[in-house]
Amino acid sequence: MDSVLAVIQAGGLGTRMQALTENKIPKPMLLINGKPMIEWQIDAVSRCGIKDIVIIIGHLGEQIRDYFGDGDKWGVHINYIREFEPLGSAGALYYLKDNPAEEYLLIFGDVMFDMDINRLMVFHKQREAYVTLVAHPNSHPYDSDLLITDQRDNVTGILGKKEKRGYCCHNLVNSGISVFSRYVLDGIKEPAKTDWEHDVVYNLIKNGKVYAYRTSEYIKDAGTPERFSVAESEQKSGVWSRKNLSRKQRCVFLDRDGTINKYDGFISKPEQIALYPGVAEALTKLNSSGYLAIVVTNQPVVARGMCSEDDVRTINARIETLLGEERAYLDDIIFCPHHPDKGYPEENPDYKIVCKCRKPAIGMIREMQEKYNIDLSKSYMVGDTTVDVQTGINAGLHTVLLRTGEAGNDGKYEVIPEYKADNLLDAVKLILQKEG
Repeated sequence: MDSVLAVIQAGGLGTRMQALTENKIPKPMLLINGKPMIEWQIDAVSRCGIKDIVIIIGHLGEQIRDYFGDGDKWGVHINYIREFEPLGSAGALYYLKDNPAEEYLLIFGDVMFDMDINRLMVFHKQREAYVTLVAHPNSHPYDSDLLITDQRDNVTGILGKKEKRGYCCHNLVNSGISVFSRYVLDGIKEPAKTDWEHDVVYNLIKNGKVYAYRTSEYIKDAGTPERFSVAESEQKSGVWSRKNLSRKQRCVFLDRDGTINKYDGFISKPEQIALYPGVAEALTKLNSSGYLAIVVTNQPVVARGMCSEDDVRTINARIETLLGEERAYLDDIIFCPHHPDKGYPEENPDYKIVCKCRKPAIGMIREMQEKYNIDLSKSYMVGDTTVDVQTGINAGLHTVLLRTGEAGNDGKYEVIPEYKADNLLDAVKLILQKEG
């Protein structure tokens, strides 16, 4: 990627980590399993073909320069921007104006990650984005900055972690990794204290050129002692590399109504959502197991005229909010709004079609398979209906039928699931036991 420059923002004071640094070393030089945090970052971008790197240094930054030098030892070329006074998260980007790169990969110095950057760059270029913010769900959305997006992945707002949260919030966390084009540098007029999100990105959102790239890959803010310790443990156990989308992923596909939330007929309002007991625990186990957890759900309420697609997304956001409060998350949610049968009084004719996404068709499964590089032969479909079981069979998935919700009494298909379970928690325990 000759036209891409990686920029690592390592100039902060690291006040949250002084218990570990004792103010004697810069935070990015703390060792994770024998290597400085910033070295893990350099290795990650180098593996994806990015060989030109700029490190922004400030407090105790000479230690970073002395350690890495020109980067030759790591097979990269490193230059430095020295902040003699704090310039925030974006002020020093002013000094990139003379660099010939077309795109810039911006990484905050306390973010540990292992991801297929090539996929990110394809997404960024296909959308002709000014800025692409890498986003992911996490187990603590309540104290993270959340991205607000539309159905086309355009970022329409950023909800700061100190701002009041609503009843329904998608768990889409701003990760601390971004891609931006040369155009963005035109808006940084001087090397003054500047905040990346508030002073740069916010001003570009109105142009419709800021996008969110959602990924399930390993990205963790390791900027507190507790999270640093977790990141170190997860690197040692291989979690980082297993989640990289250059590798085939295993997934548990989940139905929604009757599986995650209590069955309540046609759900058209977020107030109808109530999680089954044990669902958050089940998803927490999946989140730490290496399996993706992705909801694939038919929502004919849209075709019936009971609500809009945006209303369904709000209902899904309510589920994400409730799960986030219990430190659990879904890697993604996809739904089909169609229904082929006509003749309902308030139906929406635009959605009364035969489609490839409505289960038991496997259009939604295929879309998620491509997005997350999923090995279907090692993945599962879990739901409460024979439609879910038939979907799993059609997609070549292992199948689990739950005794919650409709408990297989929908009568749509005569199918035999591989396994049955009383509820989602029991299903997850069964899957994890089977797969070791």
